[in-house]
Amino acid sequence: MTSPPRDFYRRRLPHWHPAGQTFFITFRLTNSLPIAVIQQLQEERERERKKIRVQFSGPEQYEELYKLDKKYFGRYDAWLDRCVAESPRWLVQENIARIVAEQIHALNGERYRLIAYCLMPNHGHLMIDTADYFASNPMPHAGRTAPYPLADALKLLKGRTSRYCNQALHREGAFWHHESYDHVVRNEKEYQRIIWYIVNNPVKAGLVENWEAWPFTYYAE
Repeated sequence: MTSPPRDFYRRRLPHWHPAGQTFFITFRLTNSLPIAVIQQLQEERERERKKIRVQFSGPEQYEELYKLDKKYFGRYDAWLDRCVAESPRWLVQENIARIVAEQIHALNGERYRLIAYCLMPNHGHLMIDTADYFASNPMPHAGRTAPYPLADALKLLKGRTSRYCNQALHREGAFWHHESYDHVVRNEKEYQRIIWYIVNNPVKAGLVENWEAWPFTYYAE
């Protein structure tokens, strides 16, 4: 009998992957953020987390930690937009962005139901629904990520796109940063807010005036 998927997957950071949920995921190119910026954000976030654990408990603590995670994701994403000039910008090339978009769509219906995505010059945002792809579709292979279907789907997506994009760029080495940011979408209000955040990202970054003008934004209406 196959064991049910576990909720927590850990690489360097813990990832909460409850079964059958909708997820908002952000993934970025390798070397897209300076190490000093990442360390600063992590240290500031951890100091605030410690304060929250002292001041709050139970559901109130959970809610405050949740707000903190949203706050620091906003800062993290703002730095990605700010560092575009200094970081790799492979996704601004149409042929490279098209490879990633095609592979996102290729896994739709196989590993998740695709809701929305946006490919920025140095990172991407993705929203997927995993409701029918956790317990019902056991993966036919063994491996570290096999018990964690969301992590396994991201590993497959990153692996395929790394290989194909590196071939197109005539380069070798890491293409994506090894960690991704993933967040469980808790309710309809948050669902709508995140979709707007995804499609509006190129506007917020000053790349276009209207979200529909950005070629690699998708929303499954």
